[in-house]
Amino acid sequence: MVGSNQTSMVTEFLFSGFPQFEDGSFLFFIPLFIIYIFIVLGNLIVFFAVRMDIHLHTPMYNFISIFSFLEIWYTTATIPKMLSNLMSKKKTISITGCLLQMYFFHSLGNSEGILLTTMAIDRYVAICNPLRYPTIMTPRLCAQLSSGSCIFGFLVLLPEIAWISTLPFCGPNQIHQIFCDFEPVLRLACTDTSMILFEDVIHAIAIIFSVLIIALSYVRIITVILRIPSVEGRQKAFSTCASHLGVFLMFYGSVSLMYLRFSATFPPILDTVIALMFAVLAPFFNPIIYSLRNKDMNIAIKKLLCLQKVFNEFAR
Repeated sequence: MVGSNQTSMVTEFLFSGFPQFEDGSFLFFIPLFIIYIFIVLGNLIVFFAVRMDIHLHTPMYNFISIFSFLEIWYTTATIPKMLSNLMSKKKTISITGCLLQMYFFHSLGNSEGILLTTMAIDRYVAICNPLRYPTIMTPRLCAQLSSGSCIFGFLVLLPEIAWISTLPFCGPNQIHQIFCDFEPVLRLACTDTSMILFEDVIHAIAIIFSVLIIALSYVRIITVILRIPSVEGRQKAFSTCASHLGVFLMFYGSVSLMYLRFSATFPPILDTVIALMFAVLAPFFNPIIYSLRNKDMNIAIKKLLCLQKVFNEFAR
């Protein structure tokens, strides 16, 4: 229902972030499908490796496993629909489907952001107050922080999504993006859209606040690590933080490009590239970062894969 008919209500949205792929959709479908399968399998392996290895039953690895679990659903909120649109001539989504996609995508993203902040605080306590760490980061507190990150991430967006669901959509229905996002959808509402600026400010404050907490934690962590007299001690301390720092830079780097630009406009192809980096590439590199740069995780993954081989042999 594309056009200027202002009297009929829109029942579905059309994604217009895919036109440049029209002639070779299948060529883009294959790598995106492979990346999605890798993200799901990679994060499942990390999740079960942590859960099945008793040596990894620590707060840091517990947070990593929860983060990996969230990543699976975070990408599932958008990538399957992208794959469907790449193979479909009619690249549409219902209004209800769009609202659900926005809700789950951003709720899971919020939960991940809160969890990354929690992980930074965990590393701060572990390195800056090692003697008090076991009494501060207890299993109970760890479980509360993990569940609290997820619960808050999902609750905080409910009012926003409820408000958007009440808006009238009666005009053009083209979403200039490859998935449903707040700003492109709000611009299609047949009402005052001044709330877009307010939305941008809220998102920016939340992002900047999280980044500041993590950055300040790591400034303090690095300061303490540099005071460690032995080279081996410094390397070990850095290695425990390197994976989290890499994921933090990847996650918040892409988030900043996506949501800290306010009224700045980018060419459509650049918008699509930023969206892919935010929704696809960052989750793609996370299991690689956590597995390749972590000796304990490597050992746990090898044990898990060996158990799978034994199970397969037994099943035969």
